[in-house]
Amino acid sequence: MGFGETLVTIIAIVSIASVLKALLGGGGRKHERIMRNIAQMQPPQADPETGRLREEVRGLKERVAVLERVITDQSSSLDREFEKLKQMD
Repeated sequence: MGFGETLVTIIAIVSIASVLKALLGGGGRKHERIMRNIAQMQPPQADPETGRLREEVRGLKERVAVLERVITDQSSSLDREFEKLKQMD
């Protein structure tokens, strides 16, 4: 590689780095800007609808747990009812 090619390569690398730095908001203080923006953010306000939906989901999870327990319980009356129906056939 000659002197001219080396010089063109170095200029290209520096140019590409400068463009990327500008596009990505470069600079040594980028992390400081990000931290300042995070510090200024407000926490989300409590939404009454969200609370109601959380309670509804909690209740539905409890109901599903009960149904799972009834279905998987071998000594349940439901099993006995199924056995009676099978014997009737």
